Amino acid sequence: MGEPMSVVDVHVVGAGMAGLATALDLVDAGARVALHEAAPQAGGRCRSFDDPILGREIDNGGHVVLGANASVFAYLDRIGARERLIGETPAAFPFMDLATDERWAIRPNAGPIPWWIMAPGRRVPGTRPADYAEALNLYFAGERETVARRLDPDGPLYKALWEPLCTAALNTNPREAAAKPLARVLAESFGKGEAAGRPYLARDGLSKAFVDPALTALQARGAAVRFGTPLEALEAFAGRVTRLRFADGEIDCGKTCVVLALPPHALARLLPELPLPLDMSPIVNAHYRLADAARFPGDRRLLGLIGGTAQWLIARGDVVSVTVSAADDLVERPPEAIAALLWRDVAKALGLPPLPVPPYRTVKERRATLRLTPAIEALRCGPLTATQNLFLAGDWTQTGLPPTIEGAIRSGRAASRAILQGHARPENIPR
Repeated sequence: MGEPMSVVDVHVVGAGMAGLATALDLVDAGARVALHEAAPQAGGRCRSFDDPILGREIDNGGHVVLGANASVFAYLDRIGARERLIGETPAAFPFMDLATDERWAIRPNAGPIPWWIMAPGRRVPGTRPADYAEALNLYFAGERETVARRLDPDGPLYKALWEPLCTAALNTNPREAAAKPLARVLAESFGKGEAAGRPYLARDGLSKAFVDPALTALQARGAAVRFGTPLEALEAFAGRVTRLRFADGEIDCGKTCVVLALPPHALARLLPELPLPLDMSPIVNAHYRLADAARFPGDRRLLGLIGGTAQWLIARGDVVSVTVSAADDLVERPPEAIAALLWRDVAKALGLPPLPVPPYRTVKERRATLRLTPAIEALRCGPLTATQNLFLAGDWTQTGLPPTIEGAIRSGRAASRAILQGHARPENIPR
């Protein structure tokens, strides 16, 4: 398995955002870390790839970071990549209703007192300031209540604001989505003012912002990083994991710690006795290469759509990317049908002809995130397991947030903190 395996304190399995964050925390604390990834590249669902059809590097999904995501920015500072995110300054969330052609923008103000709802030009057209007080209902929701139970589906804000925000943040239709996680998202973002609610996008793609600099930092700190090494099984004895069996060999880990930063369906195969949240919700993305650079209102890079199939558009140069969350009705369709359907919405939003469909690439993530219903929310667990030296990380764990980049990084930090605070801490890690 190579010399680095003999001097490892912690094995981190899975090089998505949770695994990268875990490994960075541990190496900075003085641990000797080996990072194992089954795929040929790191990043998991947060990565970029060169697409031969478009002739561009595109992201596998549309990810938006908010100014409130303190763990994301601490992670970026650690790997020297903060400048690789671009903020939409001042914060604004432009929308277009495809059914009526009406356009508006949600523009929060600085400070936690939301006086922006008093200004007609900052809120949804046709709504009153009192309508926004309905959001307070989320904070008093019970553990089993859904978003649609707490927010009136027939109210003036539901279709124009609550539904798109819930679907994007939780990747779950508000009829099913747990109310508590959405309340936490709103409290951490819009509830703290413009800077906290400010959207940020990767300037040159997800890999260049989140993944490549992290791998460089890990290797510079002496971490061993291995790709193409799926974990097939683990052995345990006397309450400890003692051996990891990879596709290319076995590793004795009786005196080390193991962090499984894997999605629930992968963990279910390795730990069948562990109760896991396995109901997943799909996301469908489509990327189109235009003849010219995409232009959104106010020269923004983000545009929300209602009244159609497409939900959010992201512009980067001459590529416009579409995200459809909670895409159960879309994911089974063939790529060409998806591309044609979504292009009609994109063309209308940008004032372009509906035919011909420009060069495109569709990306389906059938198990993108948890379907965050109250029942699934109750199954999310923390980093500790009944096995002394085995820890869990991933955006699906209980982070207080929906499964997002921020949640993934928080989960990694929770796992590393559990190790460093003494839970099965290897004696070699400095105190």
